[in-house]
Amino acid sequence: MADLETEEYNEDLTGWWTRGLLIRRTIVEGDLAFFSTWCPAGTPIEILVRVEGQRWAIEDAFETAKTESGLTHNETRSWHGWHRHVSVVTLAFAMMTVVRERANSLSSPQKRTDEARLQRWYDGLSRKSVAWPRASSNVGSSLPS
Repeated sequence: MADLETEEYNEDLTGWWTRGLLIRRTIVEGDLAFFSTWCPAGTPIEILVRVEGQRWAIEDAFETAKTESGLTHNETRSWHGWHRHVSVVTLAFAMMTVVRERANSLSSPQKRTDEARLQRWYDGLSRKSVAWPRASSNVGSSLPS
């Protein structure tokens, strides 16, 4: 759409930047989505698509924060009250996201212990039934401690 020299708008930036239009089409429905872009001239289309694709994850997180954390449940009458509410809810949502991610990546010690105990029980049951014919008939009735 336009190439602009960035020094005219921001002294910290140099070089040519381009303003463009990115159009994405969904594969299944064929719906179109339009995005205005502002990036250094020569930026590959793959990078633009990847960056724009991250927008959906951000919007999904924002929607989740609204429903799970009460982001929209405020009745503030001032900018300061709204700002405090949004700050606290955003911090709480970020903490919940980190806790959820860590919890999903680890298995609980209790679960690991139970699985290992159950596997030992299975291994022991098969050994006793084959190697020790004098094992009692109620071997499989309870788990050993």
